[in-house]
Amino acid sequence: MISIDLNCDMGEGIDNDALIMPFISSVNIACGYHAGDEAIIQKTIELSLQHGIAIGAHPGFADKKNFGRSEQQLSSEQFYDLISEQLVIIQRFINKAGAVLHHVKPHGALYNMSAKDPSLANNIAKAVKDHDTSLILYGLSNSHSIREAEKLNLKTASEVFADRTYTDAGNLTPRTAPDALISAEQQSLQQVLQMIQQQTVTSTHHKIIPVKADTVCIHGDGDHAVQFARLIFTTLKKNNIAIKPV
Repeated sequence: MISIDLNCDMGEGIDNDALIMPFISSVNIACGYHAGDEAIIQKTIELSLQHGIAIGAHPGFADKKNFGRSEQQLSSEQFYDLISEQLVIIQRFINKAGAVLHHVKPHGALYNMSAKDPSLANNIAKAVKDHDTSLILYGLSNSHSIREAEKLNLKTASEVFADRTYTDAGNLTPRTAPDALISAEQQSLQQVLQMIQQQTVTSTHHKIIPVKADTVCIHGDGDHAVQFARLIFTTLKKNNIAIKPV
């Protein structure tokens, strides 16, 4: 039987986290830099434990004003420290709850920049590995994020997206583009099934792009996030696709 991980970005101050939890298998918790705070981190970890969900860190730029979605140019040392500091923060709450940190998924602009920049991807992977060699790095399929982590013998999970469109180069369509987000349920379901069953995705210009789908991201801040999560969950079950952490 085919299996897939369904992950969702949470702990970002959105009110529907608890409603989405039953339909996913792993969670990426904001560490307080781009969103969230210590109280939200603790609450989200507790919710994750209640639902038996794999817990991950979701570090981003220290930029709540732009929700971590604006690029920043930092030195190699600053990028390394940016990740390390946030892992230390969430680890404290993980230990307090008697939980286990399962993975790390960079957020927003940091995620997209590392996908295209091998030097940045290497700095992020080093920070993750230095924190805990058993952690899994979630990164965009076929990106530098995955390749650089693998060079360091860090475990990886290639990520695809249920509610984002793709360019001909296999990158996510920038959010500034009018067709960046998928809002139609059937389009999202079709894309998810294609990525899992065929290991391909169709770009906005109808080009078939190969992908590796270990984990599917469902964003928790969309207008129809809960409905999308439920539909994707039930559709995968109907197609005999098991849902479990990487």
